[in-house]
Amino acid sequence: MQYESAFTELQHAMQGLRQKSLSIADFCKVWRKQQALLAALPPQYATVMEDLLGRLEAGSLFTEESCSFSQIDLLATLDTWLNKARATLNTAS
Repeated sequence: MQYESAFTELQHAMQGLRQKSLSIADFCKVWRKQQALLAALPPQYATVMEDLLGRLEAGSLFTEESCSFSQIDLLATLDTWLNKARATLNTAS
């Protein structure tokens, strides 16, 4: 698949964030630099991704207890985003 390296980079970033070896700011940079992947997907993928990243960044400003955005839930949703993006591109090719 043409975008496999992008998907691998995104998954490594997810793992790094979960293991706390990658900051939320760096995680978001990795995700946002995937312009070729985003261009290959329908436009709503970029919208949803940016919304999720924005929530993740907003949540990082607060302790887990005081924020309505659960990092665990947001990462699970980003996992779903990755799976759907991969399936969308596999169907298109």
